Amino acid sequence: MSHFAILLAGPVWPTGALRAELSGARVIAADAGIAHAEALGLAPELWVGDFDSADVKASARFGGIERLPYPRDKAFSDGELAVEAAVARGAKSLTLVGGLGGPRSDHAFMNYLLALRYGARGISVRLASGLEEAWPMTDTARRFDLTAGTTFSILPFSDLSGLTVAGAKWPLDKVELPFHSVLTLSNEALGMIEVTIQRGRMILLAQCAAAGKAPGR
Repeated sequence: MSHFAILLAGPVWPTGALRAELSGARVIAADAGIAHAEALGLAPELWVGDFDSADVKASARFGGIERLPYPRDKAFSDGELAVEAAVARGAKSLTLVGGLGGPRSDHAFMNYLLALRYGARGISVRLASGLEEAWPMTDTARRFDLTAGTTFSILPFSDLSGLTVAGAKWPLDKVELPFHSVLTLSNEALGMIEVTIQRGRMILLAQCAAAGKAPGR
């Protein structure tokens, strides 16, 4: 099994769709992300981190799980260490669960960067919370099976060249989008959309609560 779910500390809504998407995945928890395991019906095979934010009850409930401890003063985030552990165990596909939003905006931003980094290395990556999902894209074309009416945004992480969006209320055709632009905030899918960029790095973020299903493949 090459699909790994990485449990991060951000908020998660354990919808039936999210539980179904993660069924059968191998699971690695990053520090306080272990708290999501029970609600999602998941059994982590590894618990990674400095354990400075995992509560005492979680430590007791998951005491039998293999741990990979790190010092608190380190040059890597717990999520990054968990992803590296998954890659070392053969991950070809990653779902970063709890990597969106939450009280630590800096962590959410860094999770976007992690998604872009590993996506550029040829690993399939998505971020999921149960209410939102996100996918990194670099120099490629991709289709997303969104329910009509789904709100989505394109978040540029560099200047984007040749950005094309088909199947949306506001389509785009080979647009040159500067990094600081907010043009691509809050578009609306008419159904399946196709997104292409000729050059650049971006995240596509979609709301999936109303759809009741995971919107992308």
